[in-house]
Amino acid sequence: NVKKVLTAAGVDADDARIKALTASLDGVDIEEAIKNAAAAPAAAAPAASGESSSEEKKEEKDEEEEEEEEDVSEEEAAEGLGALFG
Repeated sequence: NVKKVLTAAGVDADDARIKALTASLDGVDIEEAIKNAAAAPAAAAPAASGESSSEEKKEEKDEEEEEEEEDVSEEEAAEGLGALFG
């Protein structure tokens, strides 16, 4: 029970926020989310060389934006979890 854990940790548990958290985690594979979160810092892009043309940089930026859009659903799912610890 999330409320019991928070209360034991000395946190004033808000029932509405707990319900929002559990609703946002519905259907989320916690093991997969933890694995992806742990791998995220290691997946940082290498520094670009000075030889890249402006077109290449624009294409890279577009690709990064697409990747960010794909990650939004995972971020939204984990958003409620972050509220507990943030």
